[in-house]
Amino acid sequence: MHLLLFIIEKSKMMHSLSGKMNPRQIKVLLRIFEEGPTGFKGGLSAENYIKIAKTTRATATRDLIDLVELGALKKTGSLRHTRYYLNIRDC
Repeated sequence: MHLLLFIIEKSKMMHSLSGKMNPRQIKVLLRIFEEGPTGFKGGLSAENYIKIAKTTRATATRDLIDLVELGALKKTGSLRHTRYYLNIRDC
């Protein structure tokens, strides 16, 4: 049941954000979803984003800010300790 609720939340999020994200953002979100309900252990960092999306630090920062503003991710911490988590209800 836990996994089913997660898949439903994933579907809702991707549908609601359709047309609002760039290909890099979609690629990273899908990669986070691959990890399952818990996402990346320790959260997604800007470094993770850069490696997954194969982009620059500046672009990664803009994309991550945009994903937070769109409600796809939650941000915790600051500076080097900033981490991002999926913004879905606990499944």
